[in-house]
Amino acid sequence: MKTLPVRLSPGEDLRAALEAAVRAEGCSAAFVIAGIGSLIDARIRFAGVDAVETLAGDTEILSLSGTVGVDGSGRSHSHLHMSLSTATGAVFGGHVAPGCHVRTTAEVLLALLPEWGFSRERDAATGFPELVVRRTDG
Repeated sequence: MKTLPVRLSPGEDLRAALEAAVRAEGCSAAFVIAGIGSLIDARIRFAGVDAVETLAGDTEILSLSGTVGVDGSGRSHSHLHMSLSTATGAVFGGHVAPGCHVRTTAEVLLALLPEWGFSRERDAATGFPELVVRRTDG
């Protein structure tokens, strides 16, 4: 395992930028160890709901965790969760959807796993695409 601290800049898409950082390291699998920062118009999906919600305005990332996975074709296999605080102090949490743009900064520590690859395959028990972990030549 190798750690990679990443600082994202205003306007960057949180998911896409983390996937690009992992890919730039020649890796296809990583875990988020910790993440904080701020977003504008955050997009999250709440538990058990299919639709993505937009939390309009400024939010603070209180926590960020999950897997970052990319394959050779550029397909995403990431699964990220975060908790956010709004300007009024209300806290929300859920799945990180594409389109979460950094407001001022996002500071994330990644654990790169060069000997592993992640994919998502439909699981008969859950009916959802679930994480599949495979050893690679890394």
